[in-house]
Amino acid sequence: MNKWKNVTLVLWTVTLLFALSGCGYNTLQMQDESIKANWSEVVNQYQRRADLIPNLVNTVKGYAGHEKEVLTQVTEARARVGSIQVSPAVLNDPQALEKFGRAQSELSGALSRLLAVSENYPQLKADANFRDLQAQLEGTENRITVARNRYIKAVQEYNVTVRTFPSNLTAKAMGYSIKPNFSVDNEQVIAVPPKVDFGADAGKNQNTSPRSTP
Repeated sequence: MNKWKNVTLVLWTVTLLFALSGCGYNTLQMQDESIKANWSEVVNQYQRRADLIPNLVNTVKGYAGHEKEVLTQVTEARARVGSIQVSPAVLNDPQALEKFGRAQSELSGALSRLLAVSENYPQLKADANFRDLQAQLEGTENRITVARNRYIKAVQEYNVTVRTFPSNLTAKAMGYSIKPNFSVDNEQVIAVPPKVDFGADAGKNQNTSPRSTP
């Protein structure tokens, strides 16, 4: 009797696994993991940018120390970014995600103003350390854009699965729900990275538009 009970249990288990697979369970699992992985990359790239800022500020200060307002804005914006706890819970909290995105966009704006100030200081623009930091910042901004776009796509794909029949039934049964994404308005702001203009090089091509990241 117990033998038949065990066989029946195994058959029900196998049937349930096939049913879950057919109703999007495996897809939900994979997409959820993809979101987490892409979010980690977003955070890593933003952190990389934040790590560049102290050296950038100190270098600018060496040539333009009296530009206290813009230097303070960058420092304070970086501090606000650092004060936000970026935990996995952020992925399910629209307000927390919006706060994170807003802080990063404020830092982008402050960095743009800092780089614009450098245009008034030829010696600063010619400084090797400053130019190296500019190059690193430009590369990081490009990686931020790529990582953020991948995250947005991953969330969109997951949300479609959560809302589409019959996978929506599995999502509801397993506790999967719609995840917030970067809002359109916020995305328009943070999608524009600080302009990086390599002074002397740009001067050689006066008829060419300043270099910028799409």
